Amino acid sequence: MLLKSIKCKDTLSITNHRVFASDLNEHDTVFGGQILSAIDNNSSIAASRAARIETVTASVDQVNFMHPFVLQDSRCVESYVTGVGSTSIEVFTKIIGEHLKTGERFLGLTCFSTFVVTDRSIKLPEIIPVTDEEKYVCSGYKQRKIERSEKLKEQVKLNQHMSLKFPWD
Repeated sequence: MLLKSIKCKDTLSITNHRVFASDLNEHDTVFGGQILSAIDNNSSIAASRAARIETVTASVDQVNFMHPFVLQDSRCVESYVTGVGSTSIEVFTKIIGEHLKTGERFLGLTCFSTFVVTDRSIKLPEIIPVTDEEKYVCSGYKQRKIERSEKLKEQVKLNQHMSLKFPWD
């Protein structure tokens, strides 16, 4: 049963990952593609907790890598829903790093993902922020939605100029 409103924390998804040597790229930091995979996996759970039906990733934007993750770090991926439209769900993700030898914590990454529901007949619940962080992040939802809509229009125009021919022809 879909609720009329839910708190951000009711959609919260958290995963923790230890950085191993096999996670590193040639710069001895965690490979970005691996981080993007963790974001998509974690944020999809938050979106599903809001929709309670199948959702699909529509976009991942505003990915901000602020601090690298290195060997002997852990990554705590936290995702929660920050806004909903008629068929779309915005999810905020932050990744907090921790130097496991010192206990020092740092903000390594933030980003927003958008998911869409596969059943357009459902009504998504209102999202209620409680903490200062949630209130701040959720307060920008409407503006980010407008900006994403404009970028999507630009993308449609760009797509019209993309060649589908084999590049070696």
